[in-house]
Amino acid sequence: MKFIILGKNIEVTPGLRSAVEDKIGKLEKYFNPDTEAHVTLSVEKDRQKIEVTIPVKGNIIRSEQVSNDMYVSIDLVEEIIERQLKKYKTKLIAKEQSAGCFKQDFIEKDYMDEEEVQIVRTKKFDIKPMYPEDACVQMELLGHNFYVFCNAETDQVNVVYKRKGNTYGLIEPEV
Repeated sequence: MKFIILGKNIEVTPGLRSAVEDKIGKLEKYFNPDTEAHVTLSVEKDRQKIEVTIPVKGNIIRSEQVSNDMYVSIDLVEEIIERQLKKYKTKLIAKEQSAGCFKQDFIEKDYMDEEEVQIVRTKKFDIKPMYPEDACVQMELLGHNFYVFCNAETDQVNVVYKRKGNTYGLIEPEV
């Protein structure tokens, strides 16, 4: 596994680099050797945050953890990613979207589903063409943190969502 480690408002010391490579390196048993793990360490006041993104063919495996100690955050993020891998392995491999990035023994081993994903409610609604700014207003009026709409500019289904810091994001499909 190849590591790309960046620091924001924090110097990536040899100790931190070693901790990341040791802990996240435990995930090597699931991936091919040329798989890259993008790790960003950041500090904001008392918040020690680690973001790990592992791009695999057709998907992204990602986790972000925050605590008051960077080493605790590193431990947490490794556990979360490993749990995600075990939980969603069958779904990823069944679609054959990212099987090439994983080691064969991981693909063949059965893991017990810790929690089966269950859809418990389905909603249907009219999608009206509107501009992203109008969709943000509608989202706020509904008190939701995301809103699905038809973009009046592109005629495609988009999603606006609330981000940290009272900002908004827009998700558009790639054409």
